[in-house]
Amino acid sequence: MSIVGHFINGKVTDTHSRLQDVYNPATGKTIRQVAIAPKAVAEEAVAAAQAAFPEWRDTPPIKRARIMFRYKQLLEEHTDEICRLIGQEHGKIVHDAAGELQRGIENVEYACGAPEILKGEFSKNIGPGINAWSDFQPLGVVAGITPFNFPAMVPLWMYPLALVCGNTFVLKPSERDPSATLYIGQLLKKAGLPDGVFNIVNGDKEVVDTLLTDKRVKAVSFVGSTPVAQYVYTTATASGKRCQALGGAKNHAIVMPDADMENVVTSLLGAAFGSSGERCMALSVAVAIGDEIADQLVTKLQERMKSLTIGVHSDENNDFGPVITREHQQRICSYITSAEQQGAKILVDGRNMTVPGYENGFFVGATLIDNVTTTMDSYKAEIFGPVLQVVRVKTMQEGMEIIDEHEYGNGTCIYTRDGEAANYFADRIQVGMVGINIPLPVPVSYHSFGGWKNSLFGDLHAYGPDGVRFYTRRKTITQRWPSANLRESAEFSMPTMK
Repeated sequence: MSIVGHFINGKVTDTHSRLQDVYNPATGKTIRQVAIAPKAVAEEAVAAAQAAFPEWRDTPPIKRARIMFRYKQLLEEHTDEICRLIGQEHGKIVHDAAGELQRGIENVEYACGAPEILKGEFSKNIGPGINAWSDFQPLGVVAGITPFNFPAMVPLWMYPLALVCGNTFVLKPSERDPSATLYIGQLLKKAGLPDGVFNIVNGDKEVVDTLLTDKRVKAVSFVGSTPVAQYVYTTATASGKRCQALGGAKNHAIVMPDADMENVVTSLLGAAFGSSGERCMALSVAVAIGDEIADQLVTKLQERMKSLTIGVHSDENNDFGPVITREHQQRICSYITSAEQQGAKILVDGRNMTVPGYENGFFVGATLIDNVTTTMDSYKAEIFGPVLQVVRVKTMQEGMEIIDEHEYGNGTCIYTRDGEAANYFADRIQVGMVGINIPLPVPVSYHSFGGWKNSLFGDLHAYGPDGVRFYTRRKTITQRWPSANLRESAEFSMPTMK
């Protein structure tokens, strides 16, 4: 059985303390194993990045950008293989995998603008013969810790921008679906990236803790669950590192009485059930304003959900596939059961879902739950599965209050034809990313991604302009050259321009 290894200093190695099975979630069978690295391997990767940093730091931004241009081309040329690997280990349908990869490539495109985004600021003659400027310099070795649900896109949120900013990088991907991440990482070498500048280490908490505490690592980016995000942020910052840690979500969609109901239903189907709901931006709660609109919504959803198709990643006709593990499948079903026990109505039940020919797969069918209240366990938790819950309220203000009261503040949206209501919602809701008739308001690569409250720990969001600031530090230089025409006496007060 093949082993997925690490990528350190331009070479693949499978040194390990143990091997962990990697499953095809559609079949439930082990298809390969991943090498779980001991601490020494993580330290080797950090050392390789540290050694490569001085030369890479001094590489002109235009040369770094040219490598990214070639990398973009290679990602596009190898799309089919990348999507196959994502589908095999994650279960994501090929069209969804292609969408994930494309959003990642867009971040590579943004990184190709390195000469522009790294331009400093210059002020001439701030005083007699004095000029001042600031530039943005790399931090050194930086690290990324990424989740299973986007094995291509989320790493591409991080390392392309970190690299063009002049840093070297160590990536710890999810051990559940590591092959696509390793594959696209190796393409960087083909694009011309020098050995040691980018490294991948597969591992568990031992590797994570090594990256969080090693003094050579200057910054850490993380995406995952809130409890782990809190741990990563606390540990990294206690070790003197810069950290951005993106955590969990519970994304609500307010459905106003004037909303285009056909558009709402179509949007919710994709946003709630796409990628089996394993998205931090998945719309998992529909907040219906009034019983009349709620009744219309659930009736239309039930009808449309009958036509959803679930199955293996290679069939493009499928809407979504399995969830990542047997344990996660059971966890999702337990939340459905708890909602039922606590008084909610299961209108469409995805428990005990089986797909012909894939009876041992980790499938959960699309589930619709009505009459959910904010005290229920299923409402409080990030279920991370194909489960859409409907909460009924009387007013928009009531709906906004329950969104604001939730511990997460990642994404939200409102469906309405009323511009005043939409603007009021967007201005006042306590959530980091807002859609207006847009179900998945994931920012494009030249903006930045991040939530509020317990959805983000740290001051800067991911990628885009905030990403540049995260992976660089500002240095300001004030300069004057000696002049025969300018002689000053000693000044003992604070220098000023009067």
